[in-house]
Parts: sequence; C-alpha cells; structure tokens
Amino acid sequence: MKAILNKVLPSSTLNWVKALLKIRKKVINKPVAISYHGDDSLILKCYVSYNKFGGYCIPQSSHLRPAAQKILAGGIWEPDTIDFMTKHAGNGDIVHAGTYFGDFIPALSRTCLGSAKLWAFEPNPENYRCALITIAINHLNNVDLKKAGLGAQTGSLSMEVTDEKGRGLGGASRLIEAQRNNHRQFANVDIVRLDDVLPPERRITILQLDVEGFERQALTGSMETIKRCKPIIILENLPESSWLAENILCMGYQISGKLHENTILSVGVMT
Repeated sequence: MKAILNKVLPSSTLNWVKALLKIRKKVINKPVAISYHGDDSLILKCYVSYNKFGGYCIPQSSHLRPAAQKILAGGIWEPDTIDFMTKHAGNGDIVHAGTYFGDFIPALSRTCLGSAKLWAFEPNPENYRCALITIAINHLNNVDLKKAGLGAQTGSLSMEVTDEKGRGLGGASRLIEAQRNNHRQFANVDIVRLDDVLPPERRITILQLDVEGFERQALTGSMETIKRCKPIIILENLPESSWLAENILCMGYQISGKLHENTILSVGVMT
C-alpha cells in the first residue's frame, strides 16, 4: 500500500497525508491533558475524574491531597464511611458539611429516597465551585449546596486555604479566628447555623461533619435539629469530652463505632 501511494500521489500531497496521519495517531493514542498557566485568578483550574459512583471536578491547586489523589486514580475516598451512610440514611435527609470538591456527593445524593435531600456545605470558594461542577456532571437534582461553613452563629470568618508553600489545603482548609501567618493564603467565608438553614419540617437522619476542628461550633448551631431529629452523628474530630457529655451524650447519644478517622454517635444500638 505504501509503495502504491508513493507512485500515485504527488510528493506534496503525500507529505501532507503523512503529517495528517501522524497527528491523528497522536490525538487518538496519546491524549494530552492541558493545564491553564495564565495569571487570570477567575479561571478555575481543575481536573475531571471518575469512579463507580460518578464524575468529579477536582481543584488543581490541591490535587496532591489524599482524597484528590484517590479519586484521580479512580478510587473511592473513605469507602467505609460512604457505605455506612448509604445504608443508614433511611428515608430522611443527610447533612454533609465539609464537602470539598464533592467526593461524597454522588453516592450520598443517589441514596436519598423519594423527596429526601442532601444538604451540603463548603465555605472554601474554589472547592465550592468544583462541587457545583461535580453536581452538574452527575445531573443531581436533590442536592442543596451552600457556599458556607457551619458554626455556632451566622457571620464570617477567615479560612486558611494554602500551606506555607502556597499549596492548596483542599479539604483540610481550616476556619480560624485570626490570620496567623503571612506566608499562607486566606479567604473570608460565610458561616451559618444549621438550625437557621434547615426548614423545621425536614427530617434529618445523618449529620456528618468533616470541618477540621470546627465540630463543636457546628454542633452548637445544630442543637435544635439534633434534639428534634436525633440523627446519627459522624464527626472527624470529637469536641472535648466534658462539652460532649454536657451537650450531646446527655440526649441519649453514645459512641457507636469508628469509620476511618470518624467517630459515630447514635441514640440506641446501631444495627
């Protein structure tokens, strides 16, 4: 075939065809990931990856964080936690605070039955934008994503969003009372009380907080909801034992188990 083409086609046409075939082979066999390297801070730099639950928009700034790395490799972050939540959500709503780019969202959204909803909270501006895209990729209609963190009172706080080397903290972004280190980057973020956000008729079956040490404040602003619904509570960080005893355990809660780094609290025996 090559010999026939060499005899039939003019050399200029032949060279053009060969060049086109090389380009086609490169495009088909070697996809190129293109990153934006400009200085426009409004442009979201991200990657898209998939696992068995769906698709995810992952911020480029924190793609080396453990959760991001797991999803980029096609895996699942904290699979035991997701499995537990999907099995125990029942027919109620789920509250998921510390959403990051939405690594839990597809699985939790699809486990909500009937008119149940997933209430998600993410104050980090970049993470919030990525979580919105994760929701769009999966065409999820039962997720109410708030660009805010949960706290004891409505207001605003500084959030630490990078480490001292300028690397994005991603899901480890922390709410702080005052900016401590000029080498880190901060964002001013909104804080809301869960009790002010949730309509009183909503039944919450799971309250999951991954808020980097801000659990006590988030629980304080959720106390009416907890008293009304007695949801399963999943915390990455436990508040001090005296506060926990005076505010949560006194309502009949007990520590029921551990999942990854999370502690489960429930009323009664877990099945």
